[in-house]
Amino acid sequence: MKDRKAVTLQLWNRVNANARRRGLFRDGDAILLAVSGGPDSVALLDYFAGQARAHRLRLHVCHVNHKLRGRLADADAAFVKKLAAGYGLPSSILSADVRALAKKHGNSVEHAARNARYRLLSAAALKQKCSLVATAHHADDHAETIILNLLRGTEPKGLLGIPEKRELCRKGKARVDLVRPLLAVSRREIEEYIKFNALPSRKDHTNDDEHYTRNWIRKTLLPLMLKKQPRLREHLAELSAKLSPLLPR
Repeated sequence: MKDRKAVTLQLWNRVNANARRRGLFRDGDAILLAVSGGPDSVALLDYFAGQARAHRLRLHVCHVNHKLRGRLADADAAFVKKLAAGYGLPSSILSADVRALAKKHGNSVEHAARNARYRLLSAAALKQKCSLVATAHHADDHAETIILNLLRGTEPKGLLGIPEKRELCRKGKARVDLVRPLLAVSRREIEEYIKFNALPSRKDHTNDDEHYTRNWIRKTLLPLMLKKQPRLREHLAELSAKLSPLLPR
């Protein structure tokens, strides 16, 4: 029967092994943690807080409020600030009027949110002198991205999915890389980690709206595909790894 220690070590060991293999972070790194307050990013924060002393990591928590959910978004920001303080970590709460940005640039709200988020994370990382920004994308996100690209019609590079590490920004001699350590684990493993460690988190109900294609893939299509092939996530990850040396991003 599983217990908290077993579940925790299982996730830590998988993420650590993959991080070493992919060179995602090194001892002494300064890392900006992108924390929305949802279960995935809370697990990311808890994981890095558990690694900080052994690897001499300097951590800074950053939350981006997209101003899309009114008081709920403000509550998310307050939750993350309190959560970071509970771990004894400094935090930055940033915001962007995503609807106004989408209207101004003629983009979808999702596209505007993504652009604003990475722009703000880049600026925060440079300000805090962090060489890495870590986000909480996991194996299911990777599979969903590839399937979404296929549905929309994609060039071969769309099969690469979500990269585990890429350059995010550069200013003078300062370079910031974006890393996704949790790509080594599934959503189910993260939910189990959250449950056994009794970690609080926030729920964004817009993620349940299947009007958005990604949400439909997450809630309907991918579960059906996994019933037929439980190792679909691994197969898509292996495909991306094989294609990565052949295709420029």
